[in-house]
Amino acid sequence: CNDLAPLHNPANLIGINACKKLMPTTPMVAVFDTAFHQTMPEEAYMYGLPYEYYEKYKIRRYGFHGTSHSYVSKKAAEVLGKKYEDLKIIVCHLGNGASVSAVKNGKCVDTSMGLTPLEGLIMGTRSGDIDPAIMEFIAHKEGKNIDEIMTVLNKKSGVYGLSNNLSSDFRDLEAGYNNGDAHCIRTMNTYCYRVAKYIGSYVAAMNGVDVICFTAGIGENAPLVRSLVCEHLGFLGVSIDYVCNSSMRNPRRCMVTNQQREKNYEKKCDRRTVRRPHSGDQCQSGRCLQDSKGYGSGYHIRYALWHSGFVGEKDRGSGGKDPQRHGCGTFE
Repeated sequence: CNDLAPLHNPANLIGINACKKLMPTTPMVAVFDTAFHQTMPEEAYMYGLPYEYYEKYKIRRYGFHGTSHSYVSKKAAEVLGKKYEDLKIIVCHLGNGASVSAVKNGKCVDTSMGLTPLEGLIMGTRSGDIDPAIMEFIAHKEGKNIDEIMTVLNKKSGVYGLSNNLSSDFRDLEAGYNNGDAHCIRTMNTYCYRVAKYIGSYVAAMNGVDVICFTAGIGENAPLVRSLVCEHLGFLGVSIDYVCNSSMRNPRRCMVTNQQREKNYEKKCDRRTVRRPHSGDQCQSGRCLQDSKGYGSGYHIRYALWHSGFVGEKDRGSGGKDPQRHGCGTFE
């Protein structure tokens, strides 16, 4: 199993063996974060490889971060007061390891990680998606074997490698970006572009989207990343309240952007809205925007929330006030 997750499984096994030695009679439970993605359809999990490799070795896309994607997608529906089974949700789990999932009607239908956590987004030290022939090319040029190449892809790539080995910490990269460092600017733009591409592809996969969630260390604490990602989503009508977004790190309050191209009306954000899991802090001084035609007018609006960052929708013809309308970005 170390072959599938070389950054995680060895450490996990050390912990399991240590606990078995120290607490031999204590039951231990292993939670597999691939389980949530087992509802992906065949067309989403199969690779364009000889089918015999699937039959022999079960080579297919499994996905990871499932416990996060499951929790956040369900929490988004709860916060919005919607039925989980009625929503199309995209969860962006952006941490040192990062992945995106598409959750349609309560089931995961696609996710960015694959057979291993190396596939998908650019991450802290992982390359994410690349042309597989690059491995052969570098091996010949650098005289490296396959194990050495895999070490490069898993531990020396991602934003760390892209920033010319400056850092895999987004606090450093954001500071460099704001100071005009060319390596940091390139790295941040490339990272966010990849996230936006996956969001766009999952909108297509689900034939629409109701909710976009940003979660994990970067998703919750990096306003620059959220804004750079959402700048690519104008085709969905997404817009950002940059002032509000930039004020939110480790957010405990909600906010919303300018909602329409028309005149907007504002109202206080409902205090029952977003709060951090395990936190008693309620929404404070956040504001929500109501579309110019008023709630219940039948006008279809979608909008975004950050906290584990949720984006939700106002149904057509809901015919009434919705106290849970809050967010940080909107899309019509």
